[in-house]
Amino acid sequence: MAVLPYGGSAVLVEAQDVLGLQAALESDLPAGVVELVPAAQTLLVRFDPAVVEVASLTRLLSSVSTVDVVTGSSGAVTVPVRYDGADLADVAEASGLSVREVVSLHSSASYVVSFCGFAPGFAYLTGLDPALHLPRRSVPRTRVPAGSVAIAGEYSAVYPRPSPGGWQLVGTTSLPVWDVERDPPNRLTPGTRVRFEAV
Repeated sequence: MAVLPYGGSAVLVEAQDVLGLQAALESDLPAGVVELVPAAQTLLVRFDPAVVEVASLTRLLSSVSTVDVVTGSSGAVTVPVRYDGADLADVAEASGLSVREVVSLHSSASYVVSFCGFAPGFAYLTGLDPALHLPRRSVPRTRVPAGSVAIAGEYSAVYPRPSPGGWQLVGTTSLPVWDVERDPPNRLTPGTRVRFEAV
């Protein structure tokens, strides 16, 4: 685990188990820590420099042991999917599978929200079957509709709102994953278990 300076009031921790590290810190939040922001392989730790010095925080973070995360501590969500994505046939061809096999693999996996980024409510879900680990499109779309279910690399995701995007589109859902009128607005927070259900 490496702890790197990140401006005057944050450090970036590189870790193998980001959610486990986050859970360990949240169970006994160190003095002065004001926010934890998980990403794929890093945890941003924002702190108040008036309360804790970066050197002592760095030493503390270097000694933290991750804990086993009970996935689903943030709940579980079933996402109904119409497997009608514009790239579904291309995904089948690139993976050497039939469309039916792609749908079966995608909908039978158990996913966990690893982190959020790119846009508000955009959750990166781990658990995608390795047979479907495909690169992003060579030419991104200028507009991907909200509710598009997509894959790229080792992740699956649901586009929370219309935006540009280069992921492979395999389906659509009517389930709103981001709603500013809801508290919290993001339905898919880190640690949430997710299952895609073909409809």
